[in-house]
Amino acid sequence: MLIFSDKRCLAYEALGHPERAKRVSRTEKHLRDRHPDWKWPTFEAAVEADLLRAHSVSHLERLQVAEHFDADTAYHEGIYEVASLACGASLAAAGAAMAGSNAFALMRPPGHHAERQKAMGFCYINHVAVCALAALAKGISRVAVWDFDAHHGNGTEAILSGVGGALYVSVHQVPCYPGTGLVSKANCRNFPVAPEGDPAEHIRILEESWREVLHFEPELVLVSAGFDAYEHDPITQMSLRMNDFRTLGQWMAANKTPTMALLEGGYSDDLPELVEAFLEGWND
Repeated sequence: MLIFSDKRCLAYEALGHPERAKRVSRTEKHLRDRHPDWKWPTFEAAVEADLLRAHSVSHLERLQVAEHFDADTAYHEGIYEVASLACGASLAAAGAAMAGSNAFALMRPPGHHAERQKAMGFCYINHVAVCALAALAKGISRVAVWDFDAHHGNGTEAILSGVGGALYVSVHQVPCYPGTGLVSKANCRNFPVAPEGDPAEHIRILEESWREVLHFEPELVLVSAGFDAYEHDPITQMSLRMNDFRTLGQWMAANKTPTMALLEGGYSDDLPELVEAFLEGWND
């Protein structure tokens, strides 16, 4: 297992905000202590040419203006550089996956809400969309994004909608922020899940969504791994148990398609153990 992480992503913080630095710092410590054989390669930040595959020039310029984006998404000094570094981790993980390794990007900020010209929902740059478009530009013919975060990845859907060779599949709570992902269309398949539902039904829907990914026969699978569908997450109302995330990893392990995953949401204090369960299932 390769894990791409960098302590520079811990540099910003907003008092009381659920997307806090210890999400990554505690998870990194837990994984290093528990799995000393896992590798932690170095990597470079994504460059502007990478980012412009998914975002406009004006968006990248706006990320460097010292004004808050919305009530949930604050401006932080250097956030453009930190988000570019997180995107670089995802690109490195995608490259490692194509080279035959299981690879996870353990970084912040998350990305799947970021639209082409808008930062929102704790997200500034859409890492998974950048990776998908980069893979297609490099000659990979079919790329699938599987998003099991509790929130719909509105930004990923908007950026990849209608893109030849790309498939976006999302399982998410409805009703919930950002209020999108109610129906499927073209190459974007949405699987809404009611809040506080039966975890077995949630797993059944996740399995159906995973079959959509496999049916596409992708050459590369990119996973937006959000752990806020956990039963004890403080900002959602979903019901997955810790071992259910191990099951998701096991499905990925059974599929031999090159696959990478990156951290999206997940705000419980149990995040280190949730990530570990997922990665252990995938690495078995």
